[in-house]
Amino acid sequence: MARTKETRANAAPGAGTVFALRAIGLVILARWLFSMSSMGFGLATLRAMASSPWVCINLVFLFLIIFLPGAQARAERPFHPLPQWLRQALRLFALLGFVFAVWSVGAFVWMAGWRRAVSTIAATNGWLVAAPALYAAVMWICRPRALWRTNTAARRYAIGRYAVALDLVTRTAIVWAESRKLGQYDSRELSVRWPDIAAADAGLPPTGVAALATEPPVAGVTRAAMAAPAPRVRLATWWHRPKVELLWDSPAAAGHNRQTVFRAPLLTEGDRVAARALDSILRQV
Repeated sequence: MARTKETRANAAPGAGTVFALRAIGLVILARWLFSMSSMGFGLATLRAMASSPWVCINLVFLFLIIFLPGAQARAERPFHPLPQWLRQALRLFALLGFVFAVWSVGAFVWMAGWRRAVSTIAATNGWLVAAPALYAAVMWICRPRALWRTNTAARRYAIGRYAVALDLVTRTAIVWAESRKLGQYDSRELSVRWPDIAAADAGLPPTGVAALATEPPVAGVTRAAMAAPAPRVRLATWWHRPKVELLWDSPAAAGHNRQTVFRAPLLTEGDRVAARALDSILRQV
C-alpha cells in the first residue's frame, strides 16, 4: 500500500513535542548566556562555573533538551517521540531546575520585599516568573502518559499511562507502559478486574465503576444512571483513586496463573470509558 509522504505540512505525530522542548531549551540557554555576559567570560568566571554543581546540572539539562539524542517522531508513537531514558532524565532535571528556581525567587522575595521583587520582575521582563514556568512546562510535557489515545475502531485503549492494542485476527494483545513494551499476550487469557471487587466478593453491592460491569440493566433505568454516585461518593472516589486491573490467567504458563499485568487508577472519564470498552471486547473474544 502507498504510504502518505511526511512533509512539513503533514508532520508526524510527536514533532510538536520535540519542537516545544527544543524551543524551551533555546530560550533558557539564551537567557543564561545573557546573564553570564554581564559577568564577563573571563578565566575567573569560567573557573567559578566549573566548580558549581548547579552549572554542571544545567549544562547537562540544556544539552539533552536541545539536542534530544534518540528523539524521533513516529506515527505509531504519537505521544512518545523521546526514548524512555531521555524522558525520565528531562523530567528529573526539570524538577531540579524548578525547585532551584522557586527557592531562589522565594528567597529573593522574602529578603527584598514585594515592591522590589515586582520592580525586578519588570526589569528582567518577567524572567523570575518565566523561569519556573518553563521548567514546569518541561515536566508537564514529559509527564507519564499512554502511548496513544483510545481508539475503539482501531482496538487501541489507553488507561492511565498504559496502552493496550488488540488484534482480533491473531487474538493477541500487546500491552505498553508508556513507551516500554510489557509483553504480548493471548487476548482470550486476559480479563479486567474492576474496583470494589473485594467488596463484591464479600457479598457487598459494588459501587462506582464496578457496578457497570457486575449489575444487570433494569427496565427504564440506564446503567449510567444506576452508577451515578452522590457528590460525597464522588469525592471519596477521587480521594481513594479507584484502580482497574488487567489480569493474565494462562493455564499453560506454570507459575504465572492469575498474574496482574498492570494496575492503573481511573482518574478521568476517558480512563473509565477505555476500561469499559476493553472489558467488553475481551469478553467477546
